[in-house]
Amino acid sequence: MAVLKLKLPTDPRWVNIVEKNIEEILTDHAWCEQKAASNAITIITINSEYPDLVSDMLALAKEEIEHFQMVHDIIKKRGLKLGRERKDDYVGELALYMKRSNTGSRVSGFVERLLFSAMIEARSCERFKVLSENIQDEELSKFYWNLMESEAGHYTTFITYARKYGIGIDVEKRWAEWLEFEASVIANYGKSESIHG
Repeated sequence: MAVLKLKLPTDPRWVNIVEKNIEEILTDHAWCEQKAASNAITIITINSEYPDLVSDMLALAKEEIEHFQMVHDIIKKRGLKLGRERKDDYVGELALYMKRSNTGSRVSGFVERLLFSAMIEARSCERFKVLSENIQDEELSKFYWNLMESEAGHYTTFITYARKYGIGIDVEKRWAEWLEFEASVIANYGKSESIHG
């Protein structure tokens, strides 16, 4: 996962925590997919003047909802229940950083939202890889391997648009700052049965 350039890899022992409560990780994962779809719609709402972006965000939102359905199907097949929506403290910390970092200009806000989105997709991709390689459940191992490739594509989409439309912003420098900040945040997680927990 060197392409993601994440500074702090997930300890594989996190999967041991996950395996003790499969219903919880699946519920949390389902809601992560729903929030990702909502985020793509929000990006469209705020930046509707970019036809290429709108088309790609629509496709991304559709894919995220399909993932939500796939997770829900696994939950139902196993006789489990989709619990209530979970608060994602990790994403909450990234969202605060995004708001603090926005200089108030329209372009800055746009780039920050794209980098925030790329960051979440990058970490989700890395977590799915760790799950796929370490979980004993064969069905979930394959499932997370397939989703990992999709998340990598989403990460690339967000980064590409930040670079394309971040006129006047040093996007590479900003992304390096995001990576450093994310490492300081994720260091406090990896102790619960949730995708980012």
